[in-house]
Amino acid sequence: MELPQDFIRRMEQMLGEESPAFFAGFEKEKAYGLRLNPLKNGGFLSSANLPFTLSPVPWAKEGFYANAEERPGRHALHEAGAYYIQEPSAMAVAALLDPQPGEIICDFCAAPGGKSTGIAGRMAGKGLLVSNEIFPARAKILSQNIERLGIANCVVTNEPPEKMSQSFPEFFDKILVDAPCSGEGMFRKDPQAIAEWKPSLVEFCRKRQEMILEEAEKMLRPGGILVYSTCTFAPEENERQIGHFLQRHPDYVLEDWRDILPDDCGLEGGRTWLRPSHSANDGTNQLECPLAERTLRLWPHRLPGEGHFAARLRKHGEPSPMKENKYKKKPSKKYENFHTFYKDFLALDPAIGSASAAFHEKGRLHAFGEELYLIPPAMKSLSGIKILRAGLQLGSEKKNRFQPSHALAMALLPQEAVQVHQCNGESILAYLRGESLPCDSSLRSWTLVTYQGFSIGWGKASQGTLKNHYPKGLRIH
Repeated sequence: MELPQDFIRRMEQMLGEESPAFFAGFEKEKAYGLRLNPLKNGGFLSSANLPFTLSPVPWAKEGFYANAEERPGRHALHEAGAYYIQEPSAMAVAALLDPQPGEIICDFCAAPGGKSTGIAGRMAGKGLLVSNEIFPARAKILSQNIERLGIANCVVTNEPPEKMSQSFPEFFDKILVDAPCSGEGMFRKDPQAIAEWKPSLVEFCRKRQEMILEEAEKMLRPGGILVYSTCTFAPEENERQIGHFLQRHPDYVLEDWRDILPDDCGLEGGRTWLRPSHSANDGTNQLECPLAERTLRLWPHRLPGEGHFAARLRKHGEPSPMKENKYKKKPSKKYENFHTFYKDFLALDPAIGSASAAFHEKGRLHAFGEELYLIPPAMKSLSGIKILRAGLQLGSEKKNRFQPSHALAMALLPQEAVQVHQCNGESILAYLRGESLPCDSSLRSWTLVTYQGFSIGWGKASQGTLKNHYPKGLRIH
C-alpha cells in the first residue's frame, strides 16, 4: 500500500519510534466486527445465540470481533436486525456518549447509521433520537438501517447544520458530532481515501468541522453532553479542534473518558502525539497536555481496529424544564382502521419491547397522506423540517383498510403480536425471496413472521397459506 509522503512524514513526527508499527498495520487484514441489537429478542440476545465466531470488543458491551469469511452481513439474522456490522473502534463513540433511556439525543452527522443504531439500542425505545444527515442519498440509507434494527423512537432528518440549529435551539440533552473528516482511518479498507488525501483536505475538513461544532453547540441544553469524534489521525482535526472549541466556549469543560468507559477496556488517552517538535504556537499549548490525557485515541497498531478519536464535553449550567409540546388533537375517527388492527393483531405490553415503549410513552399519531406514523412525544413540530422518517411508521390506509408497515414488524417482539409464524433455516430463505409459505390453518390475516425469535416481516394467512409481504426492494435472489 503506497501512502502519501506528507502523511508519512506527519505520522513519523507524531509517533516517533512507534511509527514503524503503525505503518506495518496497513499491511494486516482489517478488523471486522458486529454489534448486537438489544432492541431485538427482548434484550436477551447474546453472542451465544449467533452462529459466528465472536470475541468481545472490550470498550463496547454489545460489540464483538467477527470473522468476515463467515459473512454475517449475508445472514438472515442480519436482515432481521439482530446486529449491525460495525468497525470495532467506532463502537467506542456511542459508549462514550453513554445514552440513557428517556433522554433527547441528536446524532448530527448520522449516515449510514452505525452510531445512531448503537445510541438507540441503549435508549431502549424511550426518549427521542433525532438522526440527521445532510446528503439525501445517505439519509435514505440511514433511514433504512433505523428501520431494519426496529427503532421506534427515532426521527430521521435531512438538513444542513445551520437549519438544524435554527430548528432545535438548546433542545438536546446529548449530541454526537461524528464529523466528516479526512478519513485517514479508512486507508486500509478504502484505497479511494488514499487517492483523495492531501494536506489541503485536512485543512478543508478542519474548517468544516469547526462550523458543524458551532451549530451543534447551539442545540445543546445547559448541562448537556457533546461528544465529538473522527476516524482520522490528524491533530488539527482532533485534539486541536477541541482545544480551539474550548477557547471559544469557556462554558464547556472536557470530561475524562476514563470516567465513562470500563476500567478494563484496554484503551488509553491521546498523549502519544504530543512531542516538542509538534507543539503548537497558536495559543493552545496550555490546553494540550490535560486535553490529550482526557481525549480518546484508538490507534490501529495497538488494538484490532481502524482507529478513532473521541472527546466528551459538558456544557455548564442547569437545564430548564422542557416545554410541553401542544398539538391539535386529530379526530379519532381518522385512525379507526389502525385502532381495529391494533386491537385484533397487537398485544403490546409497556414492560417489554421498543414498540411497546413507544406506545406507552404516548407518542402521537400523525398521517402523511396515506402513511400513518407514531411520533415520539418529545419531538417538536415537524413544520419546516425535511424529514425522511417521523418516528415509527405504522402502516398505510389502503382502500379503507389498514396495512401494517415493514417498520412496525421490525419494531415488534414476537410476544407483541397476536399471531406469529416461525420460519426455520429453509423456509426463511423462501420468505426472503418473497415466496408464499405453508402455515397453521388456524392463522387468519396479518401474521408476524419470525426467525430464531426475531421478527423479520409480515405475512397474511388464509386457509393454511401465508402470503408474503416482505418488501420487494429487500428480497434476495
